[in-house]
Amino acid sequence: MESSKAWYRKFRDGTVIPAHPLALTAERKLDERGQRGLSRYYAAVGAGGIAVGVHTTQFAIREPSIGLYEPVLALAADTLAGRDMILIAGVCGRTQQAVREAETARKHGYQIALLSLAAYRDASDEEVLAHVHTVGDVMPLMGFYLQPAVGGRMFSYSFWRRFAEIESVIGIKVAPFNRYATLDLLRGVIDSGRADAIALYTGNDDHIVLDLLSPFHHAGKTVHFRGGLLGHWAVWTLGAVRLHRELRSQPDSATLVDSSWLVRSAEVTDMNAAVFDVVNGFHGCIAGIHEVLRRQGLMQGRWCLNPNEDLSQGQSEEIDRVIAAYPHLIDDDFIDQHRDEWLS
Repeated sequence: MESSKAWYRKFRDGTVIPAHPLALTAERKLDERGQRGLSRYYAAVGAGGIAVGVHTTQFAIREPSIGLYEPVLALAADTLAGRDMILIAGVCGRTQQAVREAETARKHGYQIALLSLAAYRDASDEEVLAHVHTVGDVMPLMGFYLQPAVGGRMFSYSFWRRFAEIESVIGIKVAPFNRYATLDLLRGVIDSGRADAIALYTGNDDHIVLDLLSPFHHAGKTVHFRGGLLGHWAVWTLGAVRLHRELRSQPDSATLVDSSWLVRSAEVTDMNAAVFDVVNGFHGCIAGIHEVLRRQGLMQGRWCLNPNEDLSQGQSEEIDRVIAAYPHLIDDDFIDQHRDEWLS
């Protein structure tokens, strides 16, 4: 049973899981040194795991002409071998592709598949759920409610209730960037009867602090977001680990929330808006992550596999602004002390 394994207990309790970027050379080839350095950075700051092969890693790694899906998964697993890190693999596509990717991930020691449903944007609930059952026969699943702005689709309360009833589902990344949709999912999980078996992770980059701070009550049951699996947490990750630790130390029975958390929530959201290029419909979200890591010396450059993906006009200045405004949320000093070690 998965419940007897240490990684499952850690996942269920909640932790910080950065979505792993893709380090590239100027020729847009895999920079293995930089890729290993990023994995070591996340381990060193106390992240509980990593998610590889997800949107932040760039979906184009799956294209036959690029062929980086398995090499990138294998590199991360090798780099973190022997460390207490949960390994989550992004799995996407129609059923044949998703099963093949899950089998690849399992072969390299990954424990969980983060299952994107973006390939089923126009499918019926029955077709999607049949797909989930099939992939879940390969390895444990983490559902992924992805916002439509970056390729996802909306799902109903009834879909999430049926989704949560599937035994192979052990977690859900909730990232519709929509409060109504988030509440529909939470109700569905509770009404499935499996709320205690499913770890809820926020992917709502516009609501990180308040998702982690807020209990949700429904039908006599209370659930919480226990951790986060976030592209935003691919940068300034030491600050994310500290934030998560502080939030988890808040008593569940607290009736009053210190207003400083409301301030922190706005600060984190403002930082995310700059990095994710919200004003331009998220066009520069991956390049924004790369730009922060480039400035910190963890990446050679901010290149993406698609040459058309880069910072939007004014985005660099926005990143300048939030770094200056919120120095307590960045970790440049820690990186400066250890960067050469991680990149060795």
